[in-house]
Amino acid sequence: MADQNNTVKSDAGGIPGATIQLLTFVLDDEIYGADINQIQEVLEYRRVTRVPRTPDYLLGVINLRGQVLPVVDLRHLFEMHRADMTVNTCIVIVEVSVDGENVALGILADAVREVIELPVSDINPPPRIGSRIDTKFISGMGKYHDEFIVILNLSKVMGDEDLGDVYEAVSATKDMADTVPASE
Repeated sequence: MADQNNTVKSDAGGIPGATIQLLTFVLDDEIYGADINQIQEVLEYRRVTRVPRTPDYLLGVINLRGQVLPVVDLRHLFEMHRADMTVNTCIVIVEVSVDGENVALGILADAVREVIELPVSDINPPPRIGSRIDTKFISGMGKYHDEFIVILNLSKVMGDEDLGDVYEAVSATKDMADTVPASE
C-alpha cells in the first residue's frame, strides 16, 4: 500500500498479507518500480520535441492524443550516464501531484519489465548509504525472484518545484500541440 505521497507503508495499516503492485522498468541495468496506480500507459519511444529554456533532465514534449506532455529523462535526473535509444526504450506515462493537482508526464525508461505484486512486509526502507540515486526519491527496496527493486516515490522524483518549472515552460508552448507530431 502507498500513501498519497507514494510512500510505501511498511505495516500496511495492520492488514496482514497486504501487497502492492508495481510496474518494473530498467535504468542502467538496475530494476526500478513504481506504484501501478500512478501509471497511465507505456508507449514505444517516439520523437520528443525539445523545449527551449527547460531543465536539462526534461527531454522535451510529446503530443499524446492532443495533449502536450513533458518527458523526463530519469537517467539524467539521477546523474547516470546517457544511453542510446534502443528498440526497448520506452516512455512511461505517469500521474503525479503538483500543487494538489494530478498531472501526467512521461518518464524515459531503458525497458519495461512487468507488473509484479509484492507483499508490503517484504519491502524495506531506503538504504541510508550506497544508493546511486538520492534516497529521498526512494520509497523502499523490494526483492523479487532474487533481484532487488528500487521502488521510486514519483511524487518526490518530480517535486512540486521541479514540476512547476516544467509545466510553466510547457504551458508557455501549449500552442505547440499543432506542431508536435501526434502520437496514438
